[in-house]
Amino acid sequence: MRQKKKQLVIAFATTSQALAAESLFARMQLPGRMIPLPPQIDAGCGLAWKSEPDEETALLAALERACLSHAACRVLEMYV
Repeated sequence: MRQKKKQLVIAFATTSQALAAESLFARMQLPGRMIPLPPQIDAGCGLAWKSEPDEETALLAALERACLSHAACRVLEMYV
């Protein structure tokens, strides 16, 4: 049976921001993956990065250093 677990979701305003973030996170070997934007978040281009909640500081710091913005950052109960 599938279980829900708290997950960090970072949404992006544009597809180009989402793809740049995906590339950045891959280069930096930060955990997570790109997913369709969950319906609980009403912001962004339709793409979001999903990771563990304890990765929030590292992920947001990487975005800030790279001058990449995000539309929303939330912790949601999601199926994993």
